[in-house]
Amino acid sequence: MLDARNSATTMRLLGGLLASQPFLSVITGDMSLRNRPMGRLIEPLRLMGTEIWGRGQDSFAPLVIRGKKLRGLDFTLPVPSAQIKSAILLAGLFARGNTVLHQQIPSRDHTERMLRQMGASLESKGNSITLLPLTNPLAPLNLRVPGDISSAAYFLVAAAIHPNARIVIRDCGINPTRTGIIDILLAMGARLRIQNERLEAGEPLADIMVESSELKGIEVGGDIIPRLIDEIPVLAVAGCVARGKTVIRDAGELRVKESDRIATVVNELSRLGAQIEPLPDGMVIYGGRLLSGAEVDSHFDHRLAMTLAIAGLIARRETTINHAQVAEVSHPAFWQTLRQITEY
Repeated sequence: MLDARNSATTMRLLGGLLASQPFLSVITGDMSLRNRPMGRLIEPLRLMGTEIWGRGQDSFAPLVIRGKKLRGLDFTLPVPSAQIKSAILLAGLFARGNTVLHQQIPSRDHTERMLRQMGASLESKGNSITLLPLTNPLAPLNLRVPGDISSAAYFLVAAAIHPNARIVIRDCGINPTRTGIIDILLAMGARLRIQNERLEAGEPLADIMVESSELKGIEVGGDIIPRLIDEIPVLAVAGCVARGKTVIRDAGELRVKESDRIATVVNELSRLGAQIEPLPDGMVIYGGRLLSGAEVDSHFDHRLAMTLAIAGLIARRETTINHAQVAEVSHPAFWQTLRQITEY
């Protein structure tokens, strides 16, 4: 029995690894993770030959996996999902025959970069990836893991919307499949510069400097969404401050995260005085309004907790965030870092 706690990435990548192992495994998680859909993982792994079951029409964890000898497959990912893509690639390392994946829109490619660095025979061409099964063990790597841009995004937005700020984030990953938040902030008029660019084990990283900015509302949608899906909640805070209207579309995937992030972002930012409306696949934010402190709730969603903290940073009067400790899921030092920059 393996406990992935709140991490869908852990559950899905372990699912790919365990699909070829000659024993029975069970992967579970907390209440939030047990209510996230896993059918997208189950389908391709079954097509590769493993036995895998879930709860309630095979859609939810706990997942039970009986590893089998796998066969490669030719599969089109139904939605841009680096987690599902990576799970299939990890399974494909131990399959008979090639594994070919087709993406409608490319998602983050950390797994592909690392597997190539470790000696896997993997080729990306256009929106397709071809992986050959291993003939030799993967080679170990020595690398420094770049700073996570999804965690950095809260401080990028904080600096851009605060009236008196200058923040430098050092050694941050700027993998082009992840830098949608940078592109959007620049499009909104943020005073943002990328400095000291370099590569570590095939991954690009740099220092990012952001200063207080006059932001303007824009429309966000299409191919950029997979490159900033986790940053959309805090991007909504930038939209609250920006002049004019910000429209976010094509982000229906937010409905099936740790919370329904369209509904919870709209509801909680509205409590702070934002003028924001939900769309089936996004939201409309009417900017230029002053936010006012209020009691809000994270809904046990780590990204919503940190988003509300950045909103509270610029709100008049005190903001109280219930269940704020959930930020530790992805950023254990978040509250300490936020306190340090506000006291600087």
